[in-house]
Amino acid sequence: MPPRKLLAVLAALLLGAATLVAVPTQAQAAPNFKAPFPCGQRWTYSHHSQEVRRALDFIRSDGGTTNGTPVLASAGGTAYRFSQPGGAGNYIAVEHGGGWKTYYFHLSAYSVANGQAVSQGQQIGVTGSTGASSGPHIHYEQLYNGVGQNIVINGSGLAYPGSYGSHHLTSDNGCGGPGKQFRTWGSGINVRSQPRLNASIVTTLGGPTTVYVLCQTQGDTVTAEGYSHNWWSKLRDQNGFMTNIYIDHPDARLPGVDLC
Repeated sequence: MPPRKLLAVLAALLLGAATLVAVPTQAQAAPNFKAPFPCGQRWTYSHHSQEVRRALDFIRSDGGTTNGTPVLASAGGTAYRFSQPGGAGNYIAVEHGGGWKTYYFHLSAYSVANGQAVSQGQQIGVTGSTGASSGPHIHYEQLYNGVGQNIVINGSGLAYPGSYGSHHLTSDNGCGGPGKQFRTWGSGINVRSQPRLNASIVTTLGGPTTVYVLCQTQGDTVTAEGYSHNWWSKLRDQNGFMTNIYIDHPDARLPGVDLC
């Protein structure tokens, strides 16, 4: 083959290869998103035609109460807190990297600090009806480079029904991982770096929260809500310690939880 023709063929091959490399698909970049509510719960969902993006609204359909149910991160990332009283209300955006982001609107409370790293299945808020909302629900969105996408959970696209009741989703988010599950009570509960009252605050639990206790230890005595003892739990997702007074269990020392 003449040198000039050979060079032309090589150039064409290189251009084709560059084109293939330069245009990755969104499926390659997307995290494996999971439902934004706790493991084992069944919710129904719908889409309103006036939504500006490809959002779905979720309410419980398993007999449980929607209001006050924990809202979980669909995938790991960095959580940011926002408030829009005339629209989204209290909401969280989780940046997942690679151009992907998820929104969780109308929260009654935040469960993470602004800019906090979160893991998949970690509670980030509490379901509510703040902002422009007709009732408690999770308004949920998946965005790629700022553009709303059709929602995909566990690799499967969800339908976009116009009303609740025809389609349902059972969550497998937060089903695994170490630690024993408990619920907290109260609001404004500080999680600290050590089981001491003067230790730095890692995050604050805005309201009742599902937590996973890795172990427990004795630290500073805490007196609150008519109780007084020195037992503290180390929390998996918050990576810190909280007093057992605000763990919803009658025993100061939690049963079935090892010592740290």
